[in-house]
Amino acid sequence: MKNYYQVQYQGFLSLADREIRRFLRIWVQTLLPTTITVSLYFIVFGHLLSGKVGTPGHVSYMEFMTPGLIMMAIVNNAFANVVSSFFGSKFQRHIEELIISPIEPAVVLAGFVVGGMARGMLVGLLVFAIAQGFDPHSVHDPLQCLGLGWLISIFFALAGLLNAIYAEKFDDISLIPTFILTPMIYLGGVFYNAHHVQGLLKLLTEINPLYYLVESFRHALLGTAVVPAYWAYVLLIPGILILFRLNLTLLRHRIGMGG
Repeated sequence: MKNYYQVQYQGFLSLADREIRRFLRIWVQTLLPTTITVSLYFIVFGHLLSGKVGTPGHVSYMEFMTPGLIMMAIVNNAFANVVSSFFGSKFQRHIEELIISPIEPAVVLAGFVVGGMARGMLVGLLVFAIAQGFDPHSVHDPLQCLGLGWLISIFFALAGLLNAIYAEKFDDISLIPTFILTPMIYLGGVFYNAHHVQGLLKLLTEINPLYYLVESFRHALLGTAVVPAYWAYVLLIPGILILFRLNLTLLRHRIGMGG
């Protein structure tokens, strides 16, 4: 029994280490693009729209944008890391070796998710550092910021794994980020206050789950938001449990593994 747990522990460490080293090795592709994009957002939108967009409380527009940009970075990077890595393992056929190895499917799942979490959280911290360079400000609740970032990265890492399991070709791994995640992020109140828009845009924002994550993160970072902070936990915790169970079932039954 002791040997069994040793195998699982070593398997998890090896897989998590491989996943983290993978995105760090190609940091020009995985870390640098987001930092450049976010810097451009601050330079262009921060200066162009400052004073023209209503913000809650006594925060500047740059401060208002920061929580949404951090969350956007976490979402995109946690999802992208897992979907690309797992699908690459399927394409190269070495995922089958993991599935038939003594390592439990839950451990395999956890190893991939840790890689996504690590990349999401690291890029989120880089975005925060960039934001501090443009408009320094204190953090309202650091522990809640880290907790929300951690939960968001887990959820979207699991979502990336689900996408990768069902993907049959490389084009399939870009469909959800392009046609679902990107519109939801931009309509999630990252760049505007939902209380200052009307009509269809207001409706699309208020039915968008990412809007509530952005606002909860905004409350944790700035201490101001237009919706209660607990909404993020209401959405994320059940979502994580559902995605974990679904992914684990698919891995155990080798769905999407080519038999």
